[in-house]
Amino acid sequence: MNELFDKAQKLLKGWRGDTYIFGRGVLAQLGPMAAKFGKNAVEPCSALVVSNNTYMKPVVDKALDSLKQAGVSLAGGAIVPDAGPNAPRADVYRIETHILHHKPDVIIAIGGGSTIDACKAANFLATLGGTVTPEVDHWFGTGIVSEALKNSGKKLFPLIAVQTSASSGAHLTKYSNITDPMAGQKKLVVDEAIIPQYCLFDYDVTASMPIPVTIDGALDSIAHCFEVFSGLPANAPQEKYDLAAALTEAAVELTVQYAPRVIKDPKDMEAREAIGMSTDLGGYAIMVGGTHGPHMTSFSLVDLAGHGTACGLMNPYYAVFFAPAIEKQLRIAGNIFKKYGYISENLETLSGRELGLAFARGMVAFGKAIGAPTTLKDLSKWNDSYVNKILEAAKDPQLDMKLKNMPVPLTAAKVDEYMGSIIRAAVSGDFSLIKSMAA
Repeated sequence: MNELFDKAQKLLKGWRGDTYIFGRGVLAQLGPMAAKFGKNAVEPCSALVVSNNTYMKPVVDKALDSLKQAGVSLAGGAIVPDAGPNAPRADVYRIETHILHHKPDVIIAIGGGSTIDACKAANFLATLGGTVTPEVDHWFGTGIVSEALKNSGKKLFPLIAVQTSASSGAHLTKYSNITDPMAGQKKLVVDEAIIPQYCLFDYDVTASMPIPVTIDGALDSIAHCFEVFSGLPANAPQEKYDLAAALTEAAVELTVQYAPRVIKDPKDMEAREAIGMSTDLGGYAIMVGGTHGPHMTSFSLVDLAGHGTACGLMNPYYAVFFAPAIEKQLRIAGNIFKKYGYISENLETLSGRELGLAFARGMVAFGKAIGAPTTLKDLSKWNDSYVNKILEAAKDPQLDMKLKNMPVPLTAAKVDEYMGSIIRAAVSGDFSLIKSMAA
């Protein structure tokens, strides 16, 4: 077996065990997984299936066949349409009404991160909306759902997440990103209670994904792992540091080695499997620690670029900013980029800002190699008004966790000076504009 694949599989199995089925050709196992939630042997399990039933119809048909074979009935007798890109709040409310009308034994979200995130949010709104509030804005932040469940004694509907796109790792995590399209701003629910009880990812279904979606997922994988790894506090337990390092090394190498292959040949299934596992490792990483600057910035770019693309674009610039505080992490991740020819310098001889610059140039070179944008002005609808939008959003108390998760924590009062220099550098690609900040 491919040693890198073996390493990735062991990490994932060691984490989720039997609650996660992943690999090639595993979609047929959905039915038995869902049937576990039936009330008894006489009453068949009722599943509310949320998905796109047009371009994803071949996947949905296989999923429905598996459910039928296992005796699972379709709540409402029809597929509930999925959520739009970035999980608009209107779609969350729409899915919530289906849950309230049908009261299924289990919710099955079949789709990418947006559909899964919308189902997570619709689930807790359907369960807690009548007790607390049906307005999704109340739930943005950390641990609010768990606290309401504890106070009310209620339980969420069981949720099975069937991932179809190598992307955010939404099927594995405690996060739900919801967007207000009118404001063009994404906000975040962070809560252990919304983690899907079971999840499934058949890497074969990603073969039909467009190349931009594949690029977005590959960059998201690196962003998840590297941001968590670089954001660990200096006093983090050694076990946690070692795990974050292992996840980062495996995910970055899978991505850097195989992303160019899958872009060259979208039907290269070994490469598709590699990117799928890489994004899964990214999902694991954000359950180990938190993301920070690039992810926070991406929330304000929701109408300009895919989430992973936005994070991937910003990571080199934040790496320069934090370089003096994350030298160890830069060398570990940077040596993988060097191994595949994206960095020429000997990273062991560099330190501080110079190390950060070498690493950043390597990330940019990789981005260009896979056809990803590497500056904000590369985004087709970019204009400079977004600079203020990004900086104002960073001061939102609901995003305070991202500031605190930075390798050198920032306060809202420092956003304009320090983050402002990063954003302006990312507009032009000029790293010299970035003000470094020591630990």
